Amino acid sequence: MALVPYDGNYLPVLSKLHNSSAEFHFADHNVRLTQDWNKLGVAAVVWDAAVVMCMYLELGQVELTGKVAIELGAGTGLVGIVAALLGAKKVTITDREPALGFLAANVKENIPPDQLGAVDVSELTWGQGLEHYPKGGFDIVLGADIVYLEDTFPSLLQTMEHLSSESSVVLLACKIRYERDTNFLSMLKQLFTVHEVHYDKERDIHIYKAVKLPARRDL
Repeated sequence: MALVPYDGNYLPVLSKLHNSSAEFHFADHNVRLTQDWNKLGVAAVVWDAAVVMCMYLELGQVELTGKVAIELGAGTGLVGIVAALLGAKKVTITDREPALGFLAANVKENIPPDQLGAVDVSELTWGQGLEHYPKGGFDIVLGADIVYLEDTFPSLLQTMEHLSSESSVVLLACKIRYERDTNFLSMLKQLFTVHEVHYDKERDIHIYKAVKLPARRDL
């Protein structure tokens, strides 16, 4: 969500984020992603949460084959790209408008031509224009490192609630850095059942699985 350029005086530990590209091997494919920290900031680099999410998807704990998936706050698009490569029937990869050209180029670079028709790149600002997305229309909702701006929490929750049905699976990969992050999980539990399904100790990344609570039916 945050397209924030950062100052060039960065710590050495962050230097990999300033590389012009990042390369991975997932789903029997070499994936090469363009990065552009200086232009788009945090939205245009691959963060550890996305890598851990892809590793988790490769474990096969969530069935992707034949499923309709959407990625929120996609940035470079790594998670959505890997979901498509792992067999999802349809993947919608979303972010805010300034990132779309960059995102579309990464998709075109890494999705085989015969699969490109199954992947859409689409503008989505959380909480806005949700009528353009089918209510409850996605089997899997994916988000990697999208829980960090407290002001966006209500609109993010609104978006997740809109996109999900009671049979949908929401997967969130994130660091728990601050009290606000645990506050988000508390807010999430008001709408979804939430379980931690994976923890990468080396990268300090948690993956949470959320399933929408049944709608209240007042007597």
